[in-house]
Amino acid sequence: MAEPELAVETLIARTALGDRGAFQTLYRATAPRLFGLALLVVRRRDWAEDVMQEAFLAFWRRASDFRPERGSGLGWMATIVRNRAIDRLRREPRVAGEPDREAPDPAPDALSRLVQSDEARRLAGCLGELDEQPRRAIALAFYEGLSHSELAARVGAPLGTVKSWIRRGLMRLKACFEQTEGGR
Repeated sequence: MAEPELAVETLIARTALGDRGAFQTLYRATAPRLFGLALLVVRRRDWAEDVMQEAFLAFWRRASDFRPERGSGLGWMATIVRNRAIDRLRREPRVAGEPDREAPDPAPDALSRLVQSDEARRLAGCLGELDEQPRRAIALAFYEGLSHSELAARVGAPLGTVKSWIRRGLMRLKACFEQTEGGR
């Protein structure tokens, strides 16, 4: 396990014990990457800020729920941020005149900040090994929270085909990720 990730997991464990200093350090160490992820999903700076506030409250309250045997600390935190961001998108109705969610935010490239972590680089490498259609379907499902039927409509493919792309793609990603983990 990489040293920075070990530090994140230690900070989460100390946060679970109510250590406010550890929580502040955890925030400083992870907030830029997590904000990049939130911004990538919601595509609006103000919404991403709201997502981050909700997520860090959840980290404080639920730090004791983190299980290192189930994944990395940063991965656990990213999952919470992603889910909060998708929830934010789902509860906001489209309003005439509202900025398009597909329009890029003028802020620094969020994806480039997210890709700085070792896990993200490994995942990007594994995603690069997938065929275009499964890679796009998985990315849309993850970053935009689309269901299988929404994906099928978006990409113009039959529902069964989209389900197969995602299932097979995730199986290949898992195998690739496990292989690269062993090779570190």
